[in-house]
Amino acid sequence: MNGEAIFEARDIVKTFPGVKALGGVGLSLMPGSIHALLGENGAGKSTLIKVVTGVHRPTSGELRLDGRSVDFGNPRDAIAAGIGVVHQERNLIPRFSVAENIHFESFGANRFKPIDYRRLNESAAEWLRMLDLDIDPAMSVTELSTARMQLVEIAKALSQKSRVLLLDEPTASLTSGETDTLFEILRRLRDNGTSLVFVSHKLEEVEALCDRVTVLRDGQNACESQSAEGLTRKDYVRLMIGRAESGSGWRKRDTRAAPQVLGLDDVASGLGHSGVGLSVRAGEIVGLYGLVGAGRTELARVILGQEPVTQGTVRIDGEAVRVADVSEAIHRYRLGYVSEDRKGEGLILQHSVLANAGVPIWRKLAGRFGFLSDATVRAAVLPYLTRLEVKTPSLDQTTANLSGGNQQKISVAKWLAAGVRLLIVDEPTVGIDIKTKAYLHDLLRELADGGTAILLISSDMPEIVALADRIVVMDAFRTKGSIENDGDYTTMSEKIMTRIQDRTPSGTSSGIGETARCA
Repeated sequence: MNGEAIFEARDIVKTFPGVKALGGVGLSLMPGSIHALLGENGAGKSTLIKVVTGVHRPTSGELRLDGRSVDFGNPRDAIAAGIGVVHQERNLIPRFSVAENIHFESFGANRFKPIDYRRLNESAAEWLRMLDLDIDPAMSVTELSTARMQLVEIAKALSQKSRVLLLDEPTASLTSGETDTLFEILRRLRDNGTSLVFVSHKLEEVEALCDRVTVLRDGQNACESQSAEGLTRKDYVRLMIGRAESGSGWRKRDTRAAPQVLGLDDVASGLGHSGVGLSVRAGEIVGLYGLVGAGRTELARVILGQEPVTQGTVRIDGEAVRVADVSEAIHRYRLGYVSEDRKGEGLILQHSVLANAGVPIWRKLAGRFGFLSDATVRAAVLPYLTRLEVKTPSLDQTTANLSGGNQQKISVAKWLAAGVRLLIVDEPTVGIDIKTKAYLHDLLRELADGGTAILLISSDMPEIVALADRIVVMDAFRTKGSIENDGDYTTMSEKIMTRIQDRTPSGTSSGIGETARCA
């Protein structure tokens, strides 16, 4: 590794109205290095990335590239200087093809010269092959899964041949196999001299990949650009949150005598589900595990009435029902849903914290005459926002201005305020820091202890094993049986993967649901 830094951020301060996001932060990137940038949500990581990539200008401080001071007026200045970024939130243009998105910065650079789409697609195909991504470059990005959209974002950044490449939670939507492929590519880029910045809340990934680390806490350096050699998970956690990691682990609970809140019997849907069976009892956490594309999020949409049930029975409190729409699911059956896509579906980003937290209970609070005041909503939701420690200057703050972790807390708080009987939680801790993740885990346990039925959808197997009483395995839009959780990660992961790899058709005739419990 070369001893000269390729890029430096020196004493960076960034203030917004009423908020000091960064208070004298430093970062030094070496060529041929993978540098972890760690911190809780709200610690300043995203703000620092935006300063480095020209989205924000620093209030004070200096950026240096190859030993010279630089000033990026916009992201294109940073790209031109060889600094690329893959943001946590997708930044693709829906109406454009995969190839057009990958080469967007050079797309149509000469407006008097016709675009050679054959060459554009061929060039894009080369970058897609680097990621082992077998898709047609001419297809619209709207046809891709969330995971594949993320890989296209990475291909786009690679195509810019950046000398410095920042990746903000690049594996959040990827399977373990896709993550392994990405890591091979990142190591190859590192070996060719690229300086990489890797932001992740998955510390096992940081330990496997990164050789240097910078940790932010409350907008300041907890450590600045030091070697990762010898650092353990406990060290990272202590640097990020200022103390040792906490949070309770799995514990055995018996809910067999509790009433069933949700039951699905041999359900098929217009989305392609067939033979789906599961049940969730009051006070029970049922994990729904499957690989990307298994049909879990789509099943949540069916339960909530967004998509039609074409066969089988949905039962709420033991009674067969047909949920007409989301409004009926919320107000009549008291079902709640914390979406995987908190920005696209879970929240209205341009509305206030108060408005977002109060949406599910507006009708309830308005009363017979339809009158609703902010004070009424505030009194109803503030206890839950306080309980979840949502960090916001005020409840009037625009939700888009908050960190991803605080946005996720609001997504949960609104359903706590609504007092739902069944809460479907879809990938609740994607992009969430360790402290908030442990807090949300404890909160889900607390809700279950209080009688709330919880259907937990997660691709994070350690999370499923840490929380669930039972685990229902799903593959190819079918359930593959229910497994009693014993809290042992090794044995549970083996049982789960055995179910997924078993391609024997399954359905209610195979004993899915309550009758399919196994040790």
